[in-house]
Amino acid sequence: MAQIEQYRQIIQTVVKRHAEYIPSHGKIETLPLCDTIKDNYLLIDLGWDRTGRVHAVVFHLRIHNQKIWVEYDGTEEGITQELLDLGIPKEDIVLGFYRPEYRELTGFTVA
Repeated sequence: MAQIEQYRQIIQTVVKRHAEYIPSHGKIETLPLCDTIKDNYLLIDLGWDRTGRVHAVVFHLRIHNQKIWVEYDGTEEGITQELLDLGIPKEDIVLGFYRPEYRELTGFTVA
């Protein structure tokens, strides 16, 4: 359980760090969402720009079966590398946006 709590803290740090970035266009609010009960962590851009309404998930992480699942990553740098840099081992990261049969090719855990 201590490991899961540590993962929660690391993920929340990542979410909060990214929430500090201000989009360069339009009137966009960046919303950090950290649900520590269901262990879902998202960053959402919300507002208006010159093309219309913006409602976009920047990234979605979750903790499931003792692993960190990267469900979606729309960052330029890659949220997975950030997790690795903060000490999360590859064997505890699942790249959920890859089809299950391709995950074994990534070097990360499959599930």
